[in-house]
Amino acid sequence: MGSKLKSFGLISFGVVAGVAASLQYSALAQKMNAMPLPLEKLSEFSEVFGMIKSEYVEPVEDEKLLNEAINGMVNSLDPHSAYLDKKSFKELREGTEGKFIGLGIEVGMEDGYVKVVSPIEDSPASRAGIQPSDLITRIDGVPIKGLSIDDAVKKMRGEPNTKITLTIARKTEDKPIVVTLTRELIKQYSVKGKLIEPGYAWIRISQFQEPTLDDMVKKITTLYAQDPGLKGLVLDLRNDPGGVLPGAIGVSAAFLPKDVAVVSTNGQVEDSKRTYFAKKEFYAERGVGDPLAKLPAAIKNIPMVVLINTGSASASEIVAGALQDYRRATIIGTQSYGKGSVQTVHQITDDTAIKLTTARYYTPLGRAIQAKGIQPDLRVEETANGDGFNALRSREADLVKHLSNDKDADKDADKDTNKVTEPESAMVDELEEEKRLIELAKKSKPLEFGSKDDFQLKQALNHLKGLPVKVTPLKTAGVEPLNATSPVTKKKGNPSKK
Repeated sequence: MGSKLKSFGLISFGVVAGVAASLQYSALAQKMNAMPLPLEKLSEFSEVFGMIKSEYVEPVEDEKLLNEAINGMVNSLDPHSAYLDKKSFKELREGTEGKFIGLGIEVGMEDGYVKVVSPIEDSPASRAGIQPSDLITRIDGVPIKGLSIDDAVKKMRGEPNTKITLTIARKTEDKPIVVTLTRELIKQYSVKGKLIEPGYAWIRISQFQEPTLDDMVKKITTLYAQDPGLKGLVLDLRNDPGGVLPGAIGVSAAFLPKDVAVVSTNGQVEDSKRTYFAKKEFYAERGVGDPLAKLPAAIKNIPMVVLINTGSASASEIVAGALQDYRRATIIGTQSYGKGSVQTVHQITDDTAIKLTTARYYTPLGRAIQAKGIQPDLRVEETANGDGFNALRSREADLVKHLSNDKDADKDADKDTNKVTEPESAMVDELEEEKRLIELAKKSKPLEFGSKDDFQLKQALNHLKGLPVKVTPLKTAGVEPLNATSPVTKKKGNPSKK
């Protein structure tokens, strides 16, 4: 779509998507000790530092200058590397635990404004009616255009029970919307599920957190107790921005054969060249039992569908990719986000850290997820008439300075994101399509995943039952969806282990 729609990243407000490992220290220290320092550039930095200290119009604290220097250095690398000050580091740790103080919004940036990726269920934001694709233009009446995503998020954070007023621009509304919210402790329950009808269950994972695997095991066990004769399962990963890697490995291992490769990583340091298997040591804490041991044995063979969309990123793409490679599940929906990079947190001081991109993810068959995502086996859009705002969302490949896909032959082509490569007629067609989708969205109610109006879920059920599925031909040249009426496959592939 138009360039203004493709400038925001998938960043969680209070929850960081795709943190791939617990805190690490040794790898960074060893690498630093082995590398010579560029003395000429360090001398230049020292000279600039001294000039600012002595000549700037007003005094500047050393700590501020040095923090900003570190921040700029890390932020220049890619959209997901970041310097974490005391507050940000605390928020990251809270987010992976599934709780934080805030409004309950997953956000990114678009044209200098904060853009809502999705409100967290049962949060102040969702109760106030904030919707995906809303633009937050003012905070407490003060314009925020031009602020960094971190600065904007900091303004929205605060103490519990304090109020904040947001001004929102919504494409389907002619006037700004002003809402006043009260900050509170957000407790995220990342797993929900139910029996859709006799014999068919639906499990939704909204984000991969530390409790996610245990919560999924409990939910599946409950569903089997309600209906021991389950014939099909839908695993819903739509709008799941990712989360901790052990959760993704554990969820994959619940449905895959024992000990198979789930995902591999590759980066510059030796520790980043790893393969993660469907084994307890890769998804469970040391000293505790195997949470998957509590699952009914039938879960390994139950026919499955995995639902994905543009908002499915990082850990959710790992799960979808693994289940697709082993032909364990049919992937239905739209192309995923393409966030296939590993972020490792290195603690610098007791209160600060850097979140650094250290590797790329690969599926068991060696497919690189980064900037490409997972293509569904059956392309099914959000509604029978089209996917509304889902088609207007950007992907990883649209982000400035995004990490390339190292297995893409064209990875070095057209790195300039501002370069116009399409003919003018194609751009006009895109604008017309954008207008059409916006008009369609104006007439549509916000979708509740798992509801009776969930078109993609209905198509997933049809596939599990061997009924026709309403698919949309893939727009990508040379790629065709699978036969919509093909029976549910139970065949397991045999990907090579990397």
